[in-house]
Amino acid sequence: MKSDAVKKGYQQAPHRSLFNALGFTKEEMERPLVGIVSSYNEIVPGHMNLDKIVNAVKQGVAMAGGTPVVFPAIAVCDGIAMGHVGMKYSLVTRDLIADSTECMAIAHQFDALVMVPNCDKNVPGLLMAAARVNVPTVFVSGGPMLAGHVNGQKRSLSSMFEAVGTHAAGKMTDEELEEFETKVCPTCGSCSGMYTANSMNCLTEALGMGLAGNGTIPAVYSDRLRLAKHAGMAVMELLKKNIRPRDIITKESILNALTIDMALGCSTNSMLHIPAIAHEIGFDFDISLANEISEKTPNLCHLAPAGPTYMEDLNEAGGVYAVMKEIADLGLLHLDCMTVTGKTIGENIRDAKNLNTDVIKTTDAPYSKTGGLAVLKGNLAPNGSVVKRSAVVEEMMVHEGPARVFDCEEDAIEAIKGGKIVSGDVVVIRYEGPKGGPGMREMLNPTSAIAGMGLGSSVALITDGRFSGASRGASIGHVSPEAAMGGPIAFVEEGDIISINIPEYKLELKIDDAEMEKRKAKWQPRKPKISEGYIGRYEKLVTTADRGAVLSVENL
Repeated sequence: MKSDAVKKGYQQAPHRSLFNALGFTKEEMERPLVGIVSSYNEIVPGHMNLDKIVNAVKQGVAMAGGTPVVFPAIAVCDGIAMGHVGMKYSLVTRDLIADSTECMAIAHQFDALVMVPNCDKNVPGLLMAAARVNVPTVFVSGGPMLAGHVNGQKRSLSSMFEAVGTHAAGKMTDEELEEFETKVCPTCGSCSGMYTANSMNCLTEALGMGLAGNGTIPAVYSDRLRLAKHAGMAVMELLKKNIRPRDIITKESILNALTIDMALGCSTNSMLHIPAIAHEIGFDFDISLANEISEKTPNLCHLAPAGPTYMEDLNEAGGVYAVMKEIADLGLLHLDCMTVTGKTIGENIRDAKNLNTDVIKTTDAPYSKTGGLAVLKGNLAPNGSVVKRSAVVEEMMVHEGPARVFDCEEDAIEAIKGGKIVSGDVVVIRYEGPKGGPGMREMLNPTSAIAGMGLGSSVALITDGRFSGASRGASIGHVSPEAAMGGPIAFVEEGDIISINIPEYKLELKIDDAEMEKRKAKWQPRKPKISEGYIGRYEKLVTTADRGAVLSVENL
């Protein structure tokens, strides 16, 4: 066993003395050491129940003959960090989580790991760590929140942010806003729509790293505790069979995940995290693959914010496996990929059933014949940009309008709420990318303000930052190269005409090449907005959004 390096032999007597200090028995030291990475804390609603999940995992590991040992991972609540300097510290934690987990796992020579994440950056960060450490590993998340209910309708966090815009427009009273505030987030768990956390937890199933139900069983259901116990037992089986993350996370399984991403209509943030996970196994992921896969993958789900259904509905309809079975029947999945069940994807989904075709459309009657995400390119985004096509209204699929240019999120929000943005405008928010932010903030506040002001079907937003999975509308993010690196978005001027054509995957600034070169010659780099601490180091190492904003010493 790997852990023999810290447990066996005379040279390890000092090590054993420290295990004795922890209260370990000889019997426990003779068993495999299974690290349980707990993202529990008391500030993230999606993580407040993880102590119970972790305890259930410990029981499962112990029942199957292992010795469970818990250590922590940090987590940021994107909702609480939204709209202020705190959002610069969200995406950057993905790499802190991966790095710190790698350090803990290797320093203590764990034989296997169970990852217990839930919210946005923990899932991809721990997937990156799993691929890097490469000991038998199973994922079990904390589960999604139940939907809230306001005036007899299901609601979620995106409804709350949009209510702020509606209130700013004078269309909602203080009392109505407060009712939303107290009812839209009624339980623990990751927020109840197909936002980034739930997207990545669902894609963990598609990737083969989580058991069935990992992405959809609500946080408050006892099924979630049973799932956690089974995850603890499953990792012991993986250890016996020596099935490791790099046996599961392969080029083919990553393409499976991207395919299911298209079918589910996942968050645009998956187009940051999938390339970063691929990077860990040496797969040079080109985000343009998204369009190739989208062209042949129907979009089967419209969960909030794209539609009126929620994670609890997807769970009742058969979950991720039911979606995978629909897509597999079209021949679009690699069915021989190994999974944490010790079986292949094909074996796992063989008996899956779609129990509600209002929640999971069939492939012969999908929401659209193409997938939920699209990568747009053109002279405004030579390396690409990303839009959640499934959450864009039909009239905004093709749009042309004047640019309203802002160099930070705060200025854009002030203009939107001040009534200075009108129908037809294209709001441009720049210097918010991985380097320019630094940290690539989510833009849920401006997208929600646009929707709340009643402009969601007539105003587009383009940024080198990113969007929350709770954003909807013609919200185009990840514009690359970013403004801070001298990308063309830095050269846009107030009133320039911008052309968006989502069906043709195009994003164009309507100026000629000579004018573009003239503006480029005048452009001057800006100093980073934050140059100290971790963010200062991150800014120096981070790559472009189209590469997943991974860290690389090549930037030094």
